[in-house]
Amino acid sequence: MSGPMCFSNPPKLSSTCGAGNVEEIVGLQTYVTGRRDSHRAILLIADAFGYEAPNLRKLADKVADTGFFVVVPDFLFGDPADVGNPNFDPEAWINAHPSDKGSEDAKKVIAALKSKGYTAIGAAGFCWGGMVVVKLANNLDCIQAAVVLHPGPMTEDEINEVRVPFAILGAEVDRIFSAEKIKHLASILAQKSEVDSFVKIFPGTEHGWTTRYKDEDEAAVKKAEESHLDMLNWFTKYIK
Repeated sequence: MSGPMCFSNPPKLSSTCGAGNVEEIVGLQTYVTGRRDSHRAILLIADAFGYEAPNLRKLADKVADTGFFVVVPDFLFGDPADVGNPNFDPEAWINAHPSDKGSEDAKKVIAALKSKGYTAIGAAGFCWGGMVVVKLANNLDCIQAAVVLHPGPMTEDEINEVRVPFAILGAEVDRIFSAEKIKHLASILAQKSEVDSFVKIFPGTEHGWTTRYKDEDEAAVKKAEESHLDMLNWFTKYIK
């Protein structure tokens, strides 16, 4: 994985929050929630702060409430970005967690889901997780729809390889992947007539707004919930 990443505003982590539970899937600790008897599953891939982030788990539960089985694996293997540690080295962390490795691990999770009877699978990723999702979106046999929220660096080549319905939800102010860059990728997606796409820039938002909001900030919660609804609508449309 190359390029800058955002390590600001880390969430408070908790391994106990959420309506679901943690179990092991293909060797990965995974938060699972929702209908196990459904044939529809959603894979959520966290940003650098990991799968224990409370707002991410609340979002997983929200997705599950609409009828999906939702899995949030720990693709960082117990090593989320620890920005509170004065010895934390962002570059070393990035090098230790390449998105290519995340993609290969995600494919194993998807294969495990399919072996359990989940025939329609979508994936959504946040920052680092979005860099993983775009790599999954080049194969119709892997996932059926993808959503990337406040993405980390994605390339034109990756977007050109997208084969599934693909949505990007971006921040107006984002020093990691600017709105201008997202609009450029949107123009590439728009030329792919064989692939449906949806790109939206949220005014007044910054990188991480979909999961790093504070509950007491009503305006921030409202914007986050709007992005959640857009994501849900995309999955409802294509994961059947």
